[in-house]
Amino acid sequence: MNLAGKTAIVTGGGSGIGEAIVRLFASQGAAVVIADWNEKEAARLADILTSSGLQAATVKVDVSKDADVQSLIQETVQRFGQVDILVNNAAVILPKFLEDVEEAEWDRLFNINLKSVYLTVKHALPYLRKTRGSIVNMASLNGLVGQKMNPVYAATKGGVVAMTKALALDYAPDGIRVNCICPAGVSTPLLQQWIGEQDDPAATVQILNDMHPIGRPATSEEIAQAALFLASAQSGFVTGVALPVDGGASLGY
Repeated sequence: MNLAGKTAIVTGGGSGIGEAIVRLFASQGAAVVIADWNEKEAARLADILTSSGLQAATVKVDVSKDADVQSLIQETVQRFGQVDILVNNAAVILPKFLEDVEEAEWDRLFNINLKSVYLTVKHALPYLRKTRGSIVNMASLNGLVGQKMNPVYAATKGGVVAMTKALALDYAPDGIRVNCICPAGVSTPLLQQWIGEQDDPAATVQILNDMHPIGRPATSEEIAQAALFLASAQSGFVTGVALPVDGGASLGY
């Protein structure tokens, strides 16, 4: 198993892409800490994994708060003794035109999507140095190209891409690799809910499919496979990469 003997923290690990990453990492031998504000969902997932003989624990955390993140790292080390992999997956979206965005909404997105990466990396670094670990940040295709009516989310994810590259330079001498994933559409429960809320759900599905030359959005499991590659020794000479996992959505003109 690719992650045997490793300990991984996955923020936003209780649902969607985060849940898929947690499940895959645990199946590959890692002890996984499910870091999520939603205790119920995190506990549900942990129970499923531990009942199957896999290693998982939960920590309730607001990733935008320094004290919560410090506690997350400390609880992980107390439970499993080390930190080898940090996956910054927690994020929220705000589909609005810029003039409709309130200051509090701007701050909330930047705190959850970008400040959280600063906090988790800062507090995990002493332990990642010991293990010569790996950081995988969840960015977005929106961090590489523009998208209509999504400027604040795009700005946060562009920040994640830029921070990833800078951190890769700073911590390469410590043997720490830092990469990020840039998905386009991903078929998560939240996406399915959003589709159902549209005036014409069938037409919305067709638009989403047409966005991707492969003909559909990604599954959460496909994004998790990219995270596994970047977190494991299989990508041992890869750092500072913003990897599009987008079904070709970034291509064409």
